[in-house]
Amino acid sequence: MGLVWLALFGLVVGSLAKMIRPDNAPDSWWKTSLLGIGGAWVGNWVGSTLGFGPYSGFSFGGVAFGVLGALIILWAYGKMKS
Repeated sequence: MGLVWLALFGLVVGSLAKMIRPDNAPDSWWKTSLLGIGGAWVGNWVGSTLGFGPYSGFSFGGVAFGVLGALIILWAYGKMKS
């Protein structure tokens, strides 16, 4: 069941990041989900590094740092694509 929640969380976070910055976003839903999962991982790392503690699940901090991480990945994706 953990993988299902991770995929759902990734889809939500990736979709929010695509709404904020649609110009560099991938088109397919599975790429969006992978973007969100990677963004959640990067956001958790950034939050832990800054001293905010690890985030998990559908909390405000988890979603906020997940979207931040997904935006960082979108930025890198756009740089690699161009």
